[in-house]
Amino acid sequence: MPIIHHHISALRHALTPYYGRQRIALVPTMGNLHDGHLELVKLAKQHADIVVVSIFVNPTQFGEGEDFDSYPRTLEDDVAKLATVDADYVFAPSIDEMYPVLPPPTSVRAGAITSQLCGQSRPGHFDGVGIVVSKLFNIVQPDVAVFGQKDYQQLAIIQQLVRDLSYPIEIIGAPIVRAEDGLALSSRNQYLSDAERKIAPVLHQELQRLAEQLKNGKYSEQGVEPLLAAAKARITDAGFTVDYLDLKTAQLDALKADNLQASLEENQQDLVILVAAWLGRARLLDNQLVTVKLPS
Repeated sequence: MPIIHHHISALRHALTPYYGRQRIALVPTMGNLHDGHLELVKLAKQHADIVVVSIFVNPTQFGEGEDFDSYPRTLEDDVAKLATVDADYVFAPSIDEMYPVLPPPTSVRAGAITSQLCGQSRPGHFDGVGIVVSKLFNIVQPDVAVFGQKDYQQLAIIQQLVRDLSYPIEIIGAPIVRAEDGLALSSRNQYLSDAERKIAPVLHQELQRLAEQLKNGKYSEQGVEPLLAAAKARITDAGFTVDYLDLKTAQLDALKADNLQASLEENQQDLVILVAAWLGRARLLDNQLVTVKLPS
């Protein structure tokens, strides 16, 4: 069973004997763990000797009217699940422990990368992610940290944060874990009704369809925007309210031409399709990497 610490000083004291002697991994979570989280821990175990899982529902990354108050807190069940994958420590601080002053007067902002995609519809969200991740890095001082690729923009922001703030931490992006029908696992999937759960896999199916169209050169016939518009229409017809559906370079840069010609001529062939859409109470995220080549 992992050892639980609720206070920063206690966790630091517990980890002190390992610094410089064994590799420490951090897996940050907001709890309500599912199989996707457990895969993150398994991956962390492959890269480190000691694995710390943080469980903290971070108030600074929730906007007004979002589900902070209703977000499930399931610490006892979470710890039991973490025991099955041999996590070593759980850090489950209170809000007061993490934020002596709330909102914190200090901020960690990632710049232009946050002004698109989820950042447009959730202003301030990534500022909240930036400060809590920075605090966790400083508290745990890990050698490696593991984040899921389902939150693709968040992963890119954290990689930028580590680069720009010179954290000596290896960031590992873990592949998306999916249900058998393709739905990306998420704590918010439990908001779906039975009927909505049957519809939810459409999101991944449409990303796969788009990826195939791009790989097969469909964009050269009609351009990218019509392909995206058609996919968005199909997702909407299935019952979703689409927040965004977009195609970016793998570094989240905007494409320079609707037909991809300019981007691909600059060897920006690794692209990512990103989507966020509401289905009932659940805001679902997904993405699909795709390599596109110019037609010969």
